[in-house]
Amino acid sequence: MCAPGFLRIPSHLDGFMQTGEPKESVRTEEFGTSARRCSRPVQILTVPGRLAAREAPSCPCCGKAMEGNGQVPIALRHLPLGMERPRVEVLRPRWACRECGTSSIEDVPFRAPGQRITLLLLAFVQDLLALGQTLKAVSPTAGLNRNVVKKIDRARLSALYTEGEGSRLKLRKPKRQARYLGADEFKLHNARRWATVIIDLKMGHVLWLAYTKRKDVVYGFCDFVGSEWMLYVEAIACDMNADFGRAFLKRHPHLSVVYDRFHLVKNFNEKVICKVRKDKQARLKEEGDSEAARSLKHSTYILKSCADTRKRKERYARAGKVVSRGSALFGKQEALQKGGARERYKELISQNELLAACDIAGEMLSRAYGYRQEKRMRDAMERIVEVCRGTGDRHFEWFARLVESHMDGIVAHARHHISSGKVEGTNQMIKTLRRAG
Repeated sequence: MCAPGFLRIPSHLDGFMQTGEPKESVRTEEFGTSARRCSRPVQILTVPGRLAAREAPSCPCCGKAMEGNGQVPIALRHLPLGMERPRVEVLRPRWACRECGTSSIEDVPFRAPGQRITLLLLAFVQDLLALGQTLKAVSPTAGLNRNVVKKIDRARLSALYTEGEGSRLKLRKPKRQARYLGADEFKLHNARRWATVIIDLKMGHVLWLAYTKRKDVVYGFCDFVGSEWMLYVEAIACDMNADFGRAFLKRHPHLSVVYDRFHLVKNFNEKVICKVRKDKQARLKEEGDSEAARSLKHSTYILKSCADTRKRKERYARAGKVVSRGSALFGKQEALQKGGARERYKELISQNELLAACDIAGEMLSRAYGYRQEKRMRDAMERIVEVCRGTGDRHFEWFARLVESHMDGIVAHARHHISSGKVEGTNQMIKTLRRAG
């Protein structure tokens, strides 16, 4: 029977014998950040105990039986009970050999290697990290310092993705054969330092992560996985950075480099449509037609939107769809979808030939990505180049040169329907985790 106010719960600590009642104490811990401190008291539950008795061990030097030579205490963190932090105090037997003077302290079987925590708490932290919890979130939950959680996470990841020890430590080769790869670079901090990530596009697994965005990163990855593994890779998806494509093709010419559709459309929207609109607005201001210049303001989103988007907005406007909910607490009014997007778009392109050319080229670009034969898509892209060059505008000329210089990688999309969307998402996840800690 238990005393009133107590629960009798198995500790699951093999070899631990409780010798007294738990003692409660209070300690102040920091839960905030370096910029915003937040301290609060935390209950500490200390459970005294000892290791289960066993026979005296033999001396590792002379083989004689050793004798007891006192006890050595050690305190281990255990699984948290809500916001209460259990701490197990264990008395460890110390053994001495009278023949050769060798002494030893008995190991605690439920202690995590290299840490003053129990194996159960170690497994709990590893499970939280495996679920995607950040170091900052796991630290207060487990009642451990963030650096301790970071060390546990590094050991967990090292066991999953590396093999060997010391100077022979190396990454494990991918177990699964990838058909499509994605490569992209991302910025480290605010300095001019970059890193490159290469992933399996189907599974989303990170296969390679290295500093810099040079071609050596690609060569290092190819050497890591080997020529036989790369032989079964069909295509690489990347942004409009041609360096990655050239590096892969130099080592493995059978690969197809597929330039991401989103980046091409983004270049057309930002470097052609937006620039043409700004030039037209500045020209109208110089001519003194302030009314016409004002009509071009706040038109960027409409000009960059596709026909399907404009139709959908008109449909939502007729249905009275709510695009922003109101809030009585903050005095915010409910906002409904506004109509007139198609009429506004037709009015804008009717006022300027270059904006009309943007409309034509944008529709041709959308139609070209619907083809599933490389020849038809190449013919469509060449017609887009002709339309751009026919305008005589410098922004259209820039886009025509971009398409021509990346033509093979663009039309490869007709055969391999892939994009670098997953690797872009991986980059954002990496940045978010680095900010969150």
